[in-house]
Amino acid sequence: MLLRLPTSLSEAWRCLADGAVPVGGATLVWAQWQRDGFPEQAMSLRRLPRATVVDAETLGAAVLLHQVDDRVPEVLRRAAASVGTGAVRRTATVGGNIVGSALRCLLPPALVLDARATVMDGDGTYEAELAEVVAKRPLMLDIRWRRPLVSGYHKAPGEAGGPPPLVVATAVHAEVDGGRRLFTAVRDGDEVVSGSVPARADAGRVLDALEGTALGGLPGPAWDVVRREATDVLGRADA
Repeated sequence: MLLRLPTSLSEAWRCLADGAVPVGGATLVWAQWQRDGFPEQAMSLRRLPRATVVDAETLGAAVLLHQVDDRVPEVLRRAAASVGTGAVRRTATVGGNIVGSALRCLLPPALVLDARATVMDGDGTYEAELAEVVAKRPLMLDIRWRRPLVSGYHKAPGEAGGPPPLVVATAVHAEVDGGRRLFTAVRDGDEVVSGSVPARADAGRVLDALEGTALGGLPGPAWDVVRREATDVLGRADA
């Protein structure tokens, strides 16, 4: 297998055109390749500057999870720190977790940050919504978001080999009209659901409105966690 390491967008596009398979940290594909056979070409973005950025509003797809630090919002940092073991976090990438993983621990945080992804396919580079990225699985270069006022992250304890633990991500954003908006996203089992509501009234009324979104269909125990996490982040936004 030939591993290609593009250093520019044009070179990455040529690798895709040549049929190179995006490899990320290989934590999700190595066992499959050992079983089914290795591709002729693979591509890593670890030398592509666009894919290795870490700052207050951008996170590159080739960034390793252990490199996600306090330059990014709390919700993303805590999510990255919760994935697997230290050995996994030193290998697994942001793009692999969002696009390649069935668990997608970083997807709820990205949703509450109202993030969009920069992706590449055979036609070039463009911006896409995260739902499209998860469904079509293009080559992701980075995610970009609006900086929240506050954010929070909860991941329930889980057992190795057991069902995916509950994840609840929250964030409060300032609106252009001077108001605020609460974003909440939940991974319950294999499903990720999200919703957002204005955060202009008291917490009880905000939570009632949130229950009217797709999140209202969550089972009782999950909804209890949502209420707790949303109440906490609303309180911190008002502090």
